Amino acid sequence: MNKGRTRLLQHGDMAIPTGRSAIRCTSKDCYWPKSANGLVNVPYTLAAEYNVQDRATIAAAMLEFSTLTCIRFVPHTNERDFLNIISDSGCWSFLGRAGGGGQDLSLQRGGCLSNGIIQHELNHALGFVHEHTRSDRDSYVKIFWNNIQPEYKDSFNKTDTDNQGMEYDYGSVMHYGRNSYSIDYQLPTIQPIPNGLIPIGQRYGLSSLDAAKINRLYNCSICSSVLSGFSGIFSSSPSYYPNNQNCSWLIRIPLDKVLLQFSAFDVQSTRGCTADYIRVFDGPSRSSPLLLDRTCGSHQLPSLVGSGNVMLVEFVTDAAVSATGFKASYSTVSCGGTLTVPGGNFSSPGYTEHEPYPPFSDCTWTMIAPVGYKVRLNVLDVSVEYSSSCQYDSIEIRDGTVPTAQQLVKKCGTGNIPTVTSSQNSLLLRFYSDSSDESTGFLAKYSFVPAA
Repeated sequence: MNKGRTRLLQHGDMAIPTGRSAIRCTSKDCYWPKSANGLVNVPYTLAAEYNVQDRATIAAAMLEFSTLTCIRFVPHTNERDFLNIISDSGCWSFLGRAGGGGQDLSLQRGGCLSNGIIQHELNHALGFVHEHTRSDRDSYVKIFWNNIQPEYKDSFNKTDTDNQGMEYDYGSVMHYGRNSYSIDYQLPTIQPIPNGLIPIGQRYGLSSLDAAKINRLYNCSICSSVLSGFSGIFSSSPSYYPNNQNCSWLIRIPLDKVLLQFSAFDVQSTRGCTADYIRVFDGPSRSSPLLLDRTCGSHQLPSLVGSGNVMLVEFVTDAAVSATGFKASYSTVSCGGTLTVPGGNFSSPGYTEHEPYPPFSDCTWTMIAPVGYKVRLNVLDVSVEYSSSCQYDSIEIRDGTVPTAQQLVKKCGTGNIPTVTSSQNSLLLRFYSDSSDESTGFLAKYSFVPAA
């Protein structure tokens, strides 16, 4: 993306200002100042050529810094130093706070506006170099110099870095990929050692260690973690959770939608959950829509399906009374959702377009009514591959929102499904398809009705 650029760059995407090293910050002036409230505000402006969608993409990438660190990217007002984000040739940034007014940071439209690339360049502006150029990198990666395009060999030189006592991060958003700047894409330029199969070069977004390094560099006490990959397990604490805690887990799966399920939940119970509580957001920040509002006590929590591949879990405790907390798992589903509005329709993928559903669909819808209501579900139309025990394609309805809840319906083929009403305030519908014989799928309608 940065080939043919006119700006003089070092290490591939770090701009070189006159009279200053682009490799190492030698004074605190290279970092953005910390406010009295403990936050680090980084003012910015956006060039006029960015459209509404561009601006939303940039804002979403910035919000993850707010979720995971003490960094706050704020619109520029009258501050002397700020980031001037422009759509120039390529993706690049100065290293750290350049000083002297606005400093350009290029996010070229059409090539740089993805979550991980935006965060990569913003991390340069915070003072971070590429992970594979750290001073101790030879213990973690091997560089194949003969495979690197000659004009980009400087991008692989080691840097005199302060590693802050933090471990090397193969999963960093600041790490180059296996074939970066290769003379032949089949030839590697970087290989992890001793295990050459470790993935490197992701551009999904900040890793847990990326966030931890930011917080350490800027001396911030933030409890946060990034959960990536297609599935995983996490918990509030191995035993009783500590007091005065405010922790967040940002779940970011590579694709599809997040399915979050709780296997244990025991949190101090108070009226209105004003003391200890958990919240779940459908997106990367606390300004994202709520999937689960303040919840406490000791009971089974519903399974939750996000609208996309990012979900945020927040856990807050006060100064008194502890409990065992929660244990949860996350995984990916190709479709589905968490339905909390009073009623509506939903269908299998392709149904509304009069197309057959795709193979290997695995979809989960959870319908959650307010306390004092039940969920009523009508499957208005159904056509899925038939088998004697519905072991290939199927619709499954359960009385609750967890996979172990009582099964009320398992259906394949065609024909009517009787109206189903939950015993409490929730239902779960799972739709599954195998590798062949797709059909039109289903259309369902749900509503909330007062409990008798």
